[in-house]
Amino acid sequence: MSKQKYKTIDLFAGIGGIRLGFEMTKRIKNLFSAEIDKYACQTYEFNFGDNPFCDVTTVETEDIPNFDILLAGFPCQAFSIAGKRCGFDDTRGTLFFDVARIIKDKRPKAFLLENVKGLLSHNKGTTFKTILEVLNELNYEVFSEVLNSKDYGVPQNRERIYIVGFDRKRYENMEIQFDFPKALQRKVILKDILEPFEVSNKYYLSQQYLDTLKSHKERHANKGNGFGYNILDPKGIANAIVVGGMGRERNLLIDKKLKDFKPMTNKKGGINKELIRTLTPREWARLQGYPDSYKIPVSDTQAYKQFGNSVTVPVINQIAKSIIKKIDIFEQQINDLKNINDNIVLKSVQKFEEKSIAV
Repeated sequence: MSKQKYKTIDLFAGIGGIRLGFEMTKRIKNLFSAEIDKYACQTYEFNFGDNPFCDVTTVETEDIPNFDILLAGFPCQAFSIAGKRCGFDDTRGTLFFDVARIIKDKRPKAFLLENVKGLLSHNKGTTFKTILEVLNELNYEVFSEVLNSKDYGVPQNRERIYIVGFDRKRYENMEIQFDFPKALQRKVILKDILEPFEVSNKYYLSQQYLDTLKSHKERHANKGNGFGYNILDPKGIANAIVVGGMGRERNLLIDKKLKDFKPMTNKKGGINKELIRTLTPREWARLQGYPDSYKIPVSDTQAYKQFGNSVTVPVINQIAKSIIKKIDIFEQQINDLKNINDNIVLKSVQKFEEKSIAV
């Protein structure tokens, strides 16, 4: 059983962070992927060899090969539940409905769903409640927990909700329990993932932009707000990397290794005198636990978007190990029970034959 490979499908795949975390176990084979962002598909194909471009909402379940574990970092949407019973039908028109539809029709042994922590309070908690009710309605034993990336080998404060389920039908009469992985003892600091050499000066803020950020922060501080840019301590950890808004500015760094001060791009006021820069796309990749062997074939703009939207690979890997270990145990119990039943049948046949010969 320990050598068996389980088959997965990767929905709302992004750049494949969930798939990568599972593949690191050496125990899975991915059969089908779905992602609609063309640039994410480019990165995915460059690293995995297959292009996942596909709109999962238009895919018929009979066109999806049979698999063991469903993986999905599905987008969060509100459900219309006014006057309804908060069940499967109430999710129609949402992307979660397609996840539920595939689970319902294909009956995987298990699934892993990932989303932002805000899912818990989304739509006043109704969205998360409906999701759990639907998965329970589909006859799955469901477990959920919020985990923080900083506890699993990366220096990033990033909380996400993870939902794991096991098929009650397949594992009937078994005690289905699941424990999410505990925090690792080894702590990583920001300095561990920073480039050790001089990075391009295109990542350094212009003096004019830095002055704008300072004015913006000061205005909010005067109003009693904590908004604004943030300079990281290399001995600490990063804030959650996010797409848009102040995503990059919340994770700035003073880096005095710069020697080439001739701006590669038009920087009004020149490169800032404090030598403050943004983290590079590769450093963002490391904050998400991607190995340096993972290629970045797209523009910086797309790379920031892709890693900001991605999962943290080491967290997924730890969960994957726990899920696969549980499935191994359940499947072994099924095999043991089958062997016991086969032996009972065999002994019954032998006794019948012995009586027949005696007669």
